[in-house]
Amino acid sequence: MNLHGLETFLAIVETGSLVRASERLNVGQSTVTARLKTLEADVGQRLLTRHKSGVELTAAGTRFHKYAEVMTNLWQQAQQETNLPDGIVAICNIGCHTDLWPTSGRALFDQIHQRQPSTGLGAWPGEQAELDRWFGAGLVDVALSYESSAHDNQLVYTLPPEQLVLVTTDPESPMRFDPGYVFVEAGDEFRRQHAEAYADADTAKVTFGSAVWARQHLVDHGGSAYLPNRLIAGDLDSGVLHPIPNAPEFSRNVYLVTTSAALEAWDWLPSIIDGLHT
Repeated sequence: MNLHGLETFLAIVETGSLVRASERLNVGQSTVTARLKTLEADVGQRLLTRHKSGVELTAAGTRFHKYAEVMTNLWQQAQQETNLPDGIVAICNIGCHTDLWPTSGRALFDQIHQRQPSTGLGAWPGEQAELDRWFGAGLVDVALSYESSAHDNQLVYTLPPEQLVLVTTDPESPMRFDPGYVFVEAGDEFRRQHAEAYADADTAKVTFGSAVWARQHLVDHGGSAYLPNRLIAGDLDSGVLHPIPNAPEFSRNVYLVTTSAALEAWDWLPSIIDGLHT
């Protein structure tokens, strides 16, 4: 299987057409077509269906897509790690849920960066399914997430939970029935507890699946929302956001997952993980 074929397949999927893929890759359309035919012959399945409006993944193409991403990412990582700059002896790749990057993610990254100058670093945002896939492919060594799932040769560390507090841009905002209230998705347990605490409340008009995005929405447009206390600590100190007194508080568990191989290779990693508990 040819790496150019994988890259061409991904370019076609991402751009939606063979013409735009050829422009992105700076090759002729005949080259794109030939590469795709060769890849489909290697796989033994038709991966794409062409239409006048573009292309569509077949069922086999949909299944193959994630493996194509993993294989090209592995190749890029292999190139990176076999051509390390002078003074760098290893690379630690960190996967991190987007909402955890401003707090636990940056703390982990900064600690390794400061204390292990001979270790190169990579940081990649992803949801749980992506983190699981990256671990399985060996693309990440450490991951921060809200789920504790672990597979063979992986270890899970429970970090201090996030405290979710109700904050607002208007100190006079009511605890209940605020028309500017924004619901921020924070997992099944939060959803259940929130429904019990606010059983008489209307459905929020605005919902976000990211606390980072929701915080920016409040700053830009005003309103109230439950946000992680660590994420908005600076906003509380500066008066950009205000806590709503006597509002119910919730929490969300945070986990760090790493591999047995990473712990064996890097004897400094456990102490850095311990530092995340402070």
